[in-house]
Amino acid sequence: MTANAFLSLLQGAGVTLIISLSGIAIGVPLGLVLALVRWRRIPGLSQVAAVYVSLLRSTPAVTLCLLIFFAVPTLGIEIGAWSAGIMTLAFVTAAFNCEVWRAGLLNFPHEQVEAARAFGMTPLLRLRRIIFPQLWRAALPGLVNEATLLIKASPAIAVIGVAEITRAATRIGAQTYEPLPPMLTATGIYVAIILVFVGLQRLTERRYGRGAGA
Repeated sequence: MTANAFLSLLQGAGVTLIISLSGIAIGVPLGLVLALVRWRRIPGLSQVAAVYVSLLRSTPAVTLCLLIFFAVPTLGIEIGAWSAGIMTLAFVTAAFNCEVWRAGLLNFPHEQVEAARAFGMTPLLRLRRIIFPQLWRAALPGLVNEATLLIKASPAIAVIGVAEITRAATRIGAQTYEPLPPMLTATGIYVAIILVFVGLQRLTERRYGRGAGA
């Protein structure tokens, strides 16, 4: 494989990282909001959040990506391939992250919430001072696992022409008639990215005193 081909793969890796990290940056807090809505059982909104999570968890990323890319312009809103890709990954990961956050909220010690309420803390103050500092530590492994799954699902955005890692590898293989070398290299890049995420998770767990699993 030539140096230019390897450079193309690195450029594809850059695209994958930018779009995936953008989707994660949007999806993680959105998932937390959805989880809080369901946890607090806000009338109307809780049911809407539940339907959203169910639909997005059962919709293939490729189908959602095509739907966003072709349906949004019919509403009079111009959208590019990158924006559609980010929206797809953000919406998908938000649905899964919602369940990660909600599991942590459901397992949160109820007596701590009651004690904070007895001291006159508002719901927002309880969330900021009592719940969230413990919640994110408990949710971290699940959130990182979902982030790695999202990166591995990112080739779905290639269907709308985004030149991420897999699309770049496919293009190189078609040009050289040797698909194996670029695909193996792309696999190695994916593994390296995932290992960085896992390493950051373990480093964060050690830094904040939560024992990391194997």
